[in-house]
Amino acid sequence: MPTKIDFKKQLKHLYNPSSKQVTVVDVPELNFLMIDGEGDPNTSEAYQDAIETLFAVSYALKFAIKRGESGIDFAIMPLEGLWWVEDMTQFSMENKDAWKWTAMIMQPAHVTQRLVEEAVKQVEKKKGLPSLSDMRFEAFHEGTAAQIMYFGPYSEEALTIDKIHGFIRDQGYRLREKHHEIYLSDPRRTAPHKLKTIIRQPFE
Repeated sequence: MPTKIDFKKQLKHLYNPSSKQVTVVDVPELNFLMIDGEGDPNTSEAYQDAIETLFAVSYALKFAIKRGESGIDFAIMPLEGLWWVEDMTQFSMENKDAWKWTAMIMQPAHVTQRLVEEAVKQVEKKKGLPSLSDMRFEAFHEGTAAQIMYFGPYSEEALTIDKIHGFIRDQGYRLREKHHEIYLSDPRRTAPHKLKTIIRQPFE
């Protein structure tokens, strides 16, 4: 039987934070499949294409590794998103059309550039998704960040985001880099008030 690994459990401090208080984590360098874009995620066709592409390639990689010499079977990691605008002082939940984003899914150390290229060819042959040519595989080192688990609809995250920003400023630090969200629920199958989202903000 293949060894089954759930990296969310191995990286519990990153993927299962407290929902009651903001906590600080040191996020190590991890490898991701990534696609960049811009616009409101609720209406952007490019964002939906990116999500479909990331999951299609992630599953192709999962099955390729399971069939390989290691025989390792791992759970697909959740969708994550980096969100920003050119002037982060103008970042607003009300003006999502101005948002830029990176949709991404973390990949285990067993995934290599060669395996990604093979998986892309396989997915292209089967589905021909438009975002495949925009996808990249690279390391991402986030470093020191504050995070909290949020329960509820995406549209009502503002107070929780303000809580994280206030925590960082109260410690005498300042925000850096991009607003980060990790989606632990499938919005197609989960009631809005039950959605689980990790909200993370790097700081210095």
